[in-house]
Amino acid sequence: MKNYSKITLSVLFVASAAFTSCSNDDDVPATPMVKATIYERLGGSKMVADPDMPGQMIEGGRLSFRKVVNSTVGLIVADVQSNATGNLGAHFAPLLTEVGAGNTTKLAVLVDNLTDFFSFNTGGTNAVNTYSGMNMVATHDPAKNPRMGTKASDADFTKFEGYVGAAAVANGVKSDTELYKDIVVVLESIRKPTVQK
Repeated sequence: MKNYSKITLSVLFVASAAFTSCSNDDDVPATPMVKATIYERLGGSKMVADPDMPGQMIEGGRLSFRKVVNSTVGLIVADVQSNATGNLGAHFAPLLTEVGAGNTTKLAVLVDNLTDFFSFNTGGTNAVNTYSGMNMVATHDPAKNPRMGTKASDADFTKFEGYVGAAAVANGVKSDTELYKDIVVVLESIRKPTVQK
């Protein structure tokens, strides 16, 4: 009887160890980790000092996008001024004429609208990131938007995407990262409505 009890206890012990190692969690799929939005990865809604407006605060994500937009505009203008092959001067002709005459009001509006657009479409949820501009088709159609100089081709869009990529890198987003690739995905999502010739 003594041996039988030891065997029974051993079997019970092994069985209970086996059952406890196979917990009920194995039947339930693991909750997937939610990837942070691009906006969150660029600084999110955490308030930081605005380097362009002393004494003012700005969301970190919005500041990151504004820096990239400003750098993108700078790269486009530099190529236009140097008459680089494939530059986008024809697309921004009305704006470049104004800026050449010393009027930067519409340039500031463009930078703000682009910052709104990218912030809103990459996870910026606060009211400051609301985009209220035209849709992509209307924005890039000179017949509907007199601020657009000409329609964009696939090559023009690829050139613009290159400017944004270079601007992102110049502002600390390494080109071999998931963040950079995710930004390219967002840009590619607007290729079809932007390219109209």
